[in-house]
Amino acid sequence: MRRRHEISDAEWDRIQHLLPGQPGQHGGVADDNRRFVNAVLWVARTGAPWRDLPERLGNWNSAWRRFDRWAKTGVWQRVMAALRDEDLEWLILDSTVVRAHPCAAGSKKSGTAQAGRPSRRWAARAAASAPRCM
Repeated sequence: MRRRHEISDAEWDRIQHLLPGQPGQHGGVADDNRRFVNAVLWVARTGAPWRDLPERLGNWNSAWRRFDRWAKTGVWQRVMAALRDEDLEWLILDSTVVRAHPCAAGSKKSGTAQAGRPSRRWAARAAASAPRCM
C-alpha cells in the first residue's frame, strides 16, 4: 500500500531510467533509489527539516548529501522535465477568485497605535489633504 507522500508506480516508471546508480554506469548500483525519491518527496511535501526524516526512509544526512549531489549534477532537472504535465505549461490564475485573508482587508486595527496618533507619519498629512479623486 502506497503512503501519502510516496511516488506512484506510474511516475516511478517515467523517471527510474533517468536516475544514477543503474547497472553499467560509473559507481555503485543503487537499489534504493525509490526509497530515496520518497524521502525527498516527504521532505518537500511536509516542509519538515531533513533531520526529521523518518527512519524508514533512510538516514537523514545520507539522504541530504545525495539530494545535494543530484542537484549539482542536474538529475532533478531531468526528473522534473520527465514528470512535467504538458497541460500545465502555462497556468493562468484569475484573480477574481483568489481570496485574501480577512485580516488583509484593511479594517481598523485596535491597540496597534497610541490613542489619537496615527501609526505612520504620512497618515496625518494625508488626513489633512483634500481628496485626490471624486
